[in-house]
Amino acid sequence: MTMKNLLVELFVEELPPKALKKLGDAFAGVLLEQLKAQGLAGADAMLTSFASPRRLAAHITSVAAQATDKAVSQKLMPVTVGLDASGNATPALLKKLQALGADASAVASLKRAPDGKAEVLFYDSNVKGATLVEGLQKALLEAIAKLPIPKVMTYQLADGWSDVKFVRPAHGLVALHGSDVVAIEALGLKAGNATHGHRFEANIDPVVLKDADSYAATLQKDGAVIASFAGRKAEIARQLAAAAAKVGGGVKAIDDDALLDEVTALVERPNVLVCEFEKEFLDVPQECLILTMKANQKYFPLLDTAGKLTNKFLVVSNISPVDASAVIGGNERVVRPRLADAKFFYDQDRKKSLASRVEALGKVVYHNKLGTQGERVERVRAIARAIGQQLGGDALAQKADQAAQLAKTDLVTDMVGEFPELQGIMGRYYALNDGLPADVADAVEDHYKPRFAGDELPRNDVGMVVALADKLETLVGMFGIGNLPTGDKDPFALRRHALGVIRMLVEKDLHLGVSDLIAGAQPVFGEKIQDAAAPLADFVYDRFAGSLREQGYSAQEVEAVLALKPPRLGDVAKRLAAVKAFAALPEAPALAAANKRIGNILKKTDAVDAHVSEVLLTEPGEIALYAAMKNVANGADAQFESGDYTASLQSLAALRAPVDAFFEGVMVNAEQLDLRLNRLGLLATLHNAMNRVADLSKLV
Repeated sequence: MTMKNLLVELFVEELPPKALKKLGDAFAGVLLEQLKAQGLAGADAMLTSFASPRRLAAHITSVAAQATDKAVSQKLMPVTVGLDASGNATPALLKKLQALGADASAVASLKRAPDGKAEVLFYDSNVKGATLVEGLQKALLEAIAKLPIPKVMTYQLADGWSDVKFVRPAHGLVALHGSDVVAIEALGLKAGNATHGHRFEANIDPVVLKDADSYAATLQKDGAVIASFAGRKAEIARQLAAAAAKVGGGVKAIDDDALLDEVTALVERPNVLVCEFEKEFLDVPQECLILTMKANQKYFPLLDTAGKLTNKFLVVSNISPVDASAVIGGNERVVRPRLADAKFFYDQDRKKSLASRVEALGKVVYHNKLGTQGERVERVRAIARAIGQQLGGDALAQKADQAAQLAKTDLVTDMVGEFPELQGIMGRYYALNDGLPADVADAVEDHYKPRFAGDELPRNDVGMVVALADKLETLVGMFGIGNLPTGDKDPFALRRHALGVIRMLVEKDLHLGVSDLIAGAQPVFGEKIQDAAAPLADFVYDRFAGSLREQGYSAQEVEAVLALKPPRLGDVAKRLAAVKAFAALPEAPALAAANKRIGNILKKTDAVDAHVSEVLLTEPGEIALYAAMKNVANGADAQFESGDYTASLQSLAALRAPVDAFFEGVMVNAEQLDLRLNRLGLLATLHNAMNRVADLSKLV
């Protein structure tokens, strides 16, 4: 078998930059997968993907010119259908064999084997292995069909009549097995050994490839193109660091991997240049300048050692002229109007106070069932006042109310209208400009936090209160109108809001219960919503359970603790540690099983009063259990109240023997009603004592 390395390239017009890396990986991955499936590439074949603005390519090692033949056993039909009473082939069998390329002479060699209830005929044959031309043709068409393209283009081929669909018009196809061209076709193109390099700076055009292994080196040497996405990205990062070092003063390019990926997808021959803008623009909040430079121009702002924006920035050019002054000057001219716009918006916005913008929120629709942003602000204010009162009295409630009133006002400013990503950030700047206290201004920005997994929490108590109020208003309102997340769709980010509430309650160990917070938030909606407290509480605890499992806690331990819906989320970690320690005790399995048994017994009866009359304790087993409970319960309860959950649970280990003895020697459902109710009361008392920290039955 001839094994050589394979190179396949599609040369196209400029591909969408944000999708380029994914397209390159998908194209190469499907090619390899298909070649392996056809036996043309072995399990040890190595894949290298290439993706540049104008090409998708894959290099695969150890690809065969033809796959080895395979022995195949094909099920034909039941014996009773294929053979008549004399054992001769029926017309149905002969027709089937003919379709497989065999004739009547093959009947004698057919095998019989049971298949379910019937005996079936099988035909053994050797299937010739696919040739590389056949296999690669199929693999390429499959790779094109499976590209993750949200929207394809339809364009005409050179003949002027036929058209094809692809992400961008394709102009070249290369397929090399070693140095041999593989005669395949796709998108109206026939494979060859020539491609094209850089639009302006290629040394040779077309670029002729000697063999599959020389692809990247030849393209870089003759075509002035770094074909590897990873290679280009590394080169850009190296040049960014070198350019920043050349500027001096310890400045560094802003760290933004998404921007780096996008720029990598925009250039084929990166050349980093240093540019600058007028220092007067630095009076504008740096977040505005950074955002406009990154989002609109794909520039890398330079920050000083304190993280402050400088008036210099880096451009990743796709050309490398001897004199780069024209490129530098052009980019400096382009960025200036963008920065001037930002300065204009900032100056204009500061002419009006945030307080004067509150009324305008009444004209901004929030949701057709929940009213305007103005109405929403009033609801958030009411919730924030209540939470602030609980956590810090009148002073905190008053500041939280003020911050909540102003938190959304920057939505109607010019700057946020142009750059929605700056909501909250600009509110803080404008609040400081209005002379508001720093903690209130910080809260205006921080009430959106945490905005994503791993984001920081609000920096002060005022921000914490308003952030809780804002997220609770969203959760209660959306659940109250039945607007719930489904599958992967969550347009109002309710999962993220729930996790934000959880993080604040846990990490700040706030003395606030989930159900109490929900109940306190519902009345502010009046008649606009239905009562959804129970499903919303379940939703929050479900999100908490998922978060805890991601942190490494076992599903069993998490279920045991959260089954009780502990009101304070801040002590859940201690409960989990206590359950883990309890589960390691030798008595734990028996007590957990007994707890489950007790729960099942109590479920089958009407509401049982957890009360025991000593006079009605007649059997030794129940007397001993009651005595043991009295000895254990007081200590376990005291430990629970002091927050020592581990000791509280471990105290229960002493109950194993009397619990076992009770179930062995006592009939719970006694005929006498008073005895039966007393024993059920004993079990209910025991059940309550055992399940204060966690539902131990979940450990079975």
